[in-house]
Amino acid sequence: MLYFIVTTTKCNLKCRYCGNDPRFIPEPLTPSYDIETLKKFLSGDEKLIVCFYGGEPLLNIEFIEEVMDEIEAFKWVVQTNGLHLNKLRPKYLRRFDTILVSIDGREEITDYYRGRGVYRRVLENCKLIRERGFKGDLIARMVISGKSDVYTDVRHLAEMELFDHVHWQIDAMYDYPPYSRYSNFDKWIEENYNPGIDKLIEYWITELQCGKLVPFQGIMKRILYERNCKIPCGAGIDSFTIATSGKIYACPIAQGQEDFYLGKIEDTTPDKLPGKIVIGEPCTSCSYYPICGGRCLYANRTKLWGEEGYRKVCKTVIHTIRMLLKDKHRILEMPWKVIEEKLRYPYYNNTTEIIP
Repeated sequence: MLYFIVTTTKCNLKCRYCGNDPRFIPEPLTPSYDIETLKKFLSGDEKLIVCFYGGEPLLNIEFIEEVMDEIEAFKWVVQTNGLHLNKLRPKYLRRFDTILVSIDGREEITDYYRGRGVYRRVLENCKLIRERGFKGDLIARMVISGKSDVYTDVRHLAEMELFDHVHWQIDAMYDYPPYSRYSNFDKWIEENYNPGIDKLIEYWITELQCGKLVPFQGIMKRILYERNCKIPCGAGIDSFTIATSGKIYACPIAQGQEDFYLGKIEDTTPDKLPGKIVIGEPCTSCSYYPICGGRCLYANRTKLWGEEGYRKVCKTVIHTIRMLLKDKHRILEMPWKVIEEKLRYPYYNNTTEIIP
């Protein structure tokens, strides 16, 4: 199973679209449990995947090193804003299998949302970790919001040899009042996002030979291999979050929210966690559910934009799936080696949620 281990609720950035604020998360700033308790809870999982999460997880590198020294994992992952990657010591850096770095596309877009100078610092640190021997999967993890151009910004990062993969999520359903980061959300979807997806799919098939763009790879993997209605990120099924208090939640963005609480590491076991919190309507009645899997457990359970807003985001997912289904025959005409190598991705749950 995959466990997000929260190293701290603090962050060194204040991104325009992020709601993370330690003042409003009822969890300690850093882990209050001991490593032996964590080790006992995680023991026995031969396919244990650990992802360090925050806040900004690299603000507590000492804790990360302690966990990596004491616990055996099948895969090590970190989601980071990239500003402290230069502080990871090589002997730990080289043990990571996947590093997801937050970057939103072109320099002006990234710096608008994440802060002046962030784009260049992130790229410098990504180049540095390659020089220091990181050979794992380096993923550019994007947020696509009102000032973004999905085609231009995704392609900008995809054409960098630096990144192995590019993944994006739409900035939707997490702002209040709803749509506050868009002058006109509906118009943006119709005139920017959906047309951009169409162009990206063509680019993905013809130029990238079905590689590098995680959402398309993941969706096509489901179309070809595994229509099973499971939520792609595994939240509440085989993916769980250990907060700084030792409390366990079904989703990393639900830290401190009782509706997603599943127990504590000292008084429960992993086998008792799956299936307590699951996807509900309107997803389970949708014909695209076997491919989409419900997109996002947190969004499905909270519906912060209401039913109407929820369905607006669903339409973007349906549009993407339809366009990929339309081009399925072009992909099947490719050499089988290309299909097997690129469309089996991700090979394990590397925390990419797949569905934007």
